[in-house]
Amino acid sequence: MTFTHRQDELCEILLRTGCLEFGTFKLSNGTLSPYYVDLRLIPSDPQTFQNIIAMYRSVVEPTLIKHAQRLAGVPSGGVAYATVLAFELSKPLLHIRRETKGHGHEKRIEGLLKPGDNVLLLDDITTSGKSIVEAAEVIRAEGGAVADAVVLLDRQQGGEEALRKNGIHLHAFTTMRRMADKLLSLGTIDERQHKEIIGQIIS
Repeated sequence: MTFTHRQDELCEILLRTGCLEFGTFKLSNGTLSPYYVDLRLIPSDPQTFQNIIAMYRSVVEPTLIKHAQRLAGVPSGGVAYATVLAFELSKPLLHIRRETKGHGHEKRIEGLLKPGDNVLLLDDITTSGKSIVEAAEVIRAEGGAVADAVVLLDRQQGGEEALRKNGIHLHAFTTMRRMADKLLSLGTIDERQHKEIIGQIIS
């Protein structure tokens, strides 16, 4: 199966599993969207979870894994995917906390991070890039380095540019533009819905 066919397969998986919905949704950054993607449902379906992990690997394995000393999942959407990939690729895993814990060593990062370690960040979706940038800041504050981040879907709403400004190269398995075109060809959305989705894309 070619890479483009696998991108199309993702679109069909999201529809089949109910991870992709249409309507009016408020996103975490406060903006309204005509669609919503919830990849937190994927781990509940073992076969689909395996397929999605393989998609991540197709992005990570060719070049990125060679330069990464450790993997870390962006909380909370990227944690499950980073955990499985770290295990499969025999790479150390870091766990990033949303907030400093108020007891013990009061860490923001769980796991061993050595100064200068290159950490590959994984998330499920990026919109504005805010969550990935925040995770990178935590790692850098502890002496680690972050140059790359991998997501399954780039909504193309400024995330790539935000990451670039913070010295991070975004690697996405697929983009919302490609997915919207596929949804239109499948007859899942009409021309009006397609226009609304494309209208949100800024990169």
